[in-house]
Amino acid sequence: MGCVGSTPEGAAAAAGGGGGKTGEATKKVRKPKPWKHPQPITTGQLRQMRDEFWDTAPHYGGQKEIWDALRVAAESEVALAQTIVESAGVIVSSADLTLCYDERGAKYELPKYVLSEPTNLVQES
Repeated sequence: MGCVGSTPEGAAAAAGGGGGKTGEATKKVRKPKPWKHPQPITTGQLRQMRDEFWDTAPHYGGQKEIWDALRVAAESEVALAQTIVESAGVIVSSADLTLCYDERGAKYELPKYVLSEPTNLVQES
């Protein structure tokens, strides 16, 4: 929650000030660590899981615009994802994007399967 004397994240950093929580909001985005699904899944099953998540995610709270930005970031390369979350005002709590907040304090949790492929992904033939 902001106060009368607060400044936007970028303004504080540009002014050479800031500290404390400012660094937290500008955390560098990185790819998630390798992970394994409980059983091997195909690319089609992974795509379906991702589509189901993104279709239902906005119903759990938060702003649709932030969910949309997180989806584009999740599907982008790391450098572009960083630009997207910064432009949307997303506060990155976990560098792998599994936990983020918007400027109003709404929480956005992303499962690893929307951010990267499991190590036991089976290619469809």
